[in-house]
Amino acid sequence: MPFRNHSFSQLAAPQHLKLHLYNNEQILSWEPSPPSNDTRPVVYQVEFKYVGGSWHKFTEVNCTDITVTRCDFTGGGRSKGFSGIYFVSLRVRAKQGERTSNWVTLTWFQRYCNVTVGPPKNILVIPGKGSLTTHFSPPFNVTKEAAFEYRVHYWEKTGAPQVRGPFKESSIVLSNLKPFRVYCLQIEAQLIGRGKIMCQPGRSLSNVSCHETAADDTTGLQVILIPVGTFSLLLVLTGACFFLFLRYQGRVKYWFQAPPTIPGQIKEYLKDPDQPFLEALDKDHSPKDDAWDSVSIVSSPEKEQDVLRTL
Repeated sequence: MPFRNHSFSQLAAPQHLKLHLYNNEQILSWEPSPPSNDTRPVVYQVEFKYVGGSWHKFTEVNCTDITVTRCDFTGGGRSKGFSGIYFVSLRVRAKQGERTSNWVTLTWFQRYCNVTVGPPKNILVIPGKGSLTTHFSPPFNVTKEAAFEYRVHYWEKTGAPQVRGPFKESSIVLSNLKPFRVYCLQIEAQLIGRGKIMCQPGRSLSNVSCHETAADDTTGLQVILIPVGTFSLLLVLTGACFFLFLRYQGRVKYWFQAPPTIPGQIKEYLKDPDQPFLEALDKDHSPKDDAWDSVSIVSSPEKEQDVLRTL
């Protein structure tokens, strides 16, 4: 931030004042005075004032006669520092023995207006049925003169980014998401002033985290119905095939029976019709192969005469 020098002093003044405001952090830093021939240590004094007030030394933190070139107004978290709604001015000077430099004054700032807001803390993402539920804490505590609004930047892992919000709650449900898909998200916190605070402080996004959604009610029902329907269909088809087999068993056997075979001699004849087929059959037919039965009739003359008498 810009600064201005006061009247000339024997000791060179500090240079390049910088104010760091991030969440609750409130730190003023500067570059040391240029070295001189005096070997005594150089110390620095920091003072502040509000609009319409006078300059004051810090009492809750030690920023008077310090050798370091920075002043932490929160004392590393032990103090609340400056209020977020008041305009504050700061000034620094160097001191070496009895010599002092001119005061270097920082222009007015309002903490809630100039702070850089970090991402929410303690982010927890719970996958649900076609949804992602996020729970988190605000970046830092604020007074009633300001409040946080949150936005969720999310995208399917291979899709385009989308934004939902603003939300005032620290629990957000991203619904109507596709089941069994991986979504990545970042959460952004924005500080909104009320009343006298009419500015938009800087803000940043949380780290990217990716999560897979679970099956919704419709998908779960489909997962159950698809195998049940497939099994039922196979059962019906099996029953229908068995019924048709019983009804048309004769035709099925006729369709699937082996066709009649042609004797080898006829196949040879069909290949070469000029071949003496009948002679070949006679040649193959040997009288020795014929089986004959012999019958002998034996008669007696006495029995023949007896037969004639009876007639």
